[in-house]
Amino acid sequence: MNNIAICVLVFLRHSKAQAFTVVSHGHMCVSVSRCVGSNIVLLTQAIQRKFIIPDFESFTSLINHLYYNAQAQKGGKVANYIPQLAKFSPDLWGVSLCTVDGQRHAIGDTDMPFCLQSCVKPLEYALAVHESGTELVHRYVGKEPSGLKFNKLYLDEEDKPHNPMVNAGAIVISSLLKPGSNKAEKFDFMMDYLKRMAGREYVGFSNATFQSEKETGDRNYAIGYYLKEKRCFPSGVDMMAALDFYFQLCSIEVTCESGSVMAATLANGGICPITGERVLSAEAVRNTLSLMHSCGMYDFSGQFAFHVNNYLNKITVIVSLDRVGNSIRGIHFCQELVSLFNFHNYDNLRHFAKKLDPRRQTGHERNKSVVDLMFAAYSGDVSALRRIALSAVNMELTDYDTRSALHVASAEGHLDAVKFLTHTCKVNPYAKDRWGNTPLDDAMQFGHSAVVKVLQEYQSIYTHTLMPEELSADTCPDSTMDAEELKSMETLEGLV
Repeated sequence: MNNIAICVLVFLRHSKAQAFTVVSHGHMCVSVSRCVGSNIVLLTQAIQRKFIIPDFESFTSLINHLYYNAQAQKGGKVANYIPQLAKFSPDLWGVSLCTVDGQRHAIGDTDMPFCLQSCVKPLEYALAVHESGTELVHRYVGKEPSGLKFNKLYLDEEDKPHNPMVNAGAIVISSLLKPGSNKAEKFDFMMDYLKRMAGREYVGFSNATFQSEKETGDRNYAIGYYLKEKRCFPSGVDMMAALDFYFQLCSIEVTCESGSVMAATLANGGICPITGERVLSAEAVRNTLSLMHSCGMYDFSGQFAFHVNNYLNKITVIVSLDRVGNSIRGIHFCQELVSLFNFHNYDNLRHFAKKLDPRRQTGHERNKSVVDLMFAAYSGDVSALRRIALSAVNMELTDYDTRSALHVASAEGHLDAVKFLTHTCKVNPYAKDRWGNTPLDDAMQFGHSAVVKVLQEYQSIYTHTLMPEELSADTCPDSTMDAEELKSMETLEGLV
């Protein structure tokens, strides 16, 4: 990190000279505009330690530990429904991650190209929604999990494929992309889209796999004819051309590292974290993530949502698959990941077992949060307090005198701020400052009778219903809230 900072500062010092170059050991270095210009946001974040995961080195060391644990998982078998896929070694195993602000880590066989196969299904669906809209796409494809194997010849009650994540749905989606264009134009269109999602990193094509798919894809041909019989395709669509295009899409290659950037683009709301380019609309991303959650793991989707239940901007390359077509090591890795970190969607509920949060800011960010929180409490600015709470800041942060926002608001007599901190944020009313005073003591000392009454009532409620049994009266539990919890509490408060 220090080396990056020094390099940037040297370059910025000469930023007015666009042709500035450095000669080191006989080699010509790149110019300021090339080195800094396209990466200035990323480099500035690095210098200021404003990445989404501040201590990335510690985080990646734990990821490596999980990787080696998962490597010991045996079982499953290599996919053999396509002869070309059966040639891969079952020992290939790699993990690559990319955060929404471009932090990268890779371990294992992450530079080995592999075909997307069914991983292309959410990507083609996202592009279809981005180009044509939700209403048109779901005129032809449903959005419910099927509970059946991914290659079943089965439709829903409306004679539509259940969702875009099964083969029938993906084949229909392929017919919706770039309608009216020839095969070459469609393929180039899809390749350009995937390259933009991957930040222009490796995206290739395996012609051998494509030919193997065409020669042995009897099940998909059967699905295609079944869809044609049920009139599932838009008017004028050539079923064989749609199947051919679907085989092409399944044969597109990525590496673990370029695939992780694609995942990060989805996690970042459709904006590639490497290039900063908006690739997908917010609507397309929302729909895609929703369907990945409910249907993206075939008939293991419910189990995956129960145990993992999060969209992780990482990708694993694993060859050995289980009976429903999912990776043995990949699922084990994800389950171990959410058991260690608070990445499960519901890990932020109150009184759940504490897990590691690699996104928690330290140092400068914490100091800034304390200052903002204390000034908002001092001025009685409930709107500012609400914004701070929605930013997932711990509302029980204290200053150098160990005074909390509730101490400050109580001492100043700001009744609305006190009510927000107690009834909405549910902070600890028994927290003591360096002099041993609680917020109630401060309110009584400065004669704020209305605040005293509110705090006394809240202390009674907190003692009997909110205080964890294992916490004593002088401790201060973590009061970090997420947006949904805060909104729910405010809604309930408004109904009372």
